[in-house]
Amino acid sequence: MTNLERYDRIFLDTFSVPREKLPEIKYQGIPDWDSVGHMDLMSALEEAFSISISTLDVLDFSTYEKGKEILMKYGVEL
Repeated sequence: MTNLERYDRIFLDTFSVPREKLPEIKYQGIPDWDSVGHMDLMSALEEAFSISISTLDVLDFSTYEKGKEILMKYGVEL
């Protein structure tokens, strides 16, 4: 499984959205991506990629696409 596939799977497992909707979802843009869902997402990403996401990046992680940029800062190639 590639890192991008793993990233997508985490979103699909955390939020109930179809794969084709991933590029357009954003924080609080769907019912499941509330503050609790956000922390579940952060935890799953940290575990999957063996990283520790800073508080500033947790706050900045507002869309599926922005998340890709943030993970690249931690050396995760997507």
